[in-house]
Amino acid sequence: MTVGRSVEARKAILARIRGAHGRGASSRPSRAEIAAIETYIERHPAGPLPPVEDNVVARFRDRAAAMQSTTEMVDHAAAVPAAVARYLSANGLPLAGCVWPQLAGLDWGAAGLRLAPRAAEDRDLVGVTGVFAALAETGTLMVISGPQTPATVSLLPETHVAVIPVRRIVKRMEDAWALARRELGELPRAVNFISGPSRTGDIDQTIVLGAHGPYRVHMVLVREG
Repeated sequence: MTVGRSVEARKAILARIRGAHGRGASSRPSRAEIAAIETYIERHPAGPLPPVEDNVVARFRDRAAAMQSTTEMVDHAAAVPAAVARYLSANGLPLAGCVWPQLAGLDWGAAGLRLAPRAAEDRDLVGVTGVFAALAETGTLMVISGPQTPATVSLLPETHVAVIPVRRIVKRMEDAWALARRELGELPRAVNFISGPSRTGDIDQTIVLGAHGPYRVHMVLVREG
């Protein structure tokens, strides 16, 4: 089938679907449809939720460790660069790489780090990001994309360091999505959930780290800020 015929076939299929749902030729939802969706999201009760203890910080650190991530706690944001430098130095890792522009205001240079506030490039071995939220239930990071939070910084470098204000730790994924609806309104182009280093078991069912992303994930939890 040629490209032109394929496109026309796709349009015909979508038109039949819209017709079956009583919609016109437009693929855009009407205001009434949008309002109905928003009402459903607002009122729809959550399904069964497993219990998560109230100490979300302890639970998050425990589950992160189970996913082969490491964590450190600091008292305030100003202590983050030194914590990142300690981790990198202790593991013989480069003291250079990239960082979210959102975190450019921290004094990385004073800690001996050379972190460029930009998206990741091929040469970057270390990427430092913040998070939108962190999930205590599974030790997972919720990261959103944007000009100040480029997704590549958490995906391309071999080492990913995440800075997590403890006030952004929520119990479950459902809480993280509710937070996104309240604070963001419209979702960004990409929302990534990161549970420890990248891994695969495709070959002989043997777990291999770093197959599709970072080999290691370290998290700096910040009590304040």
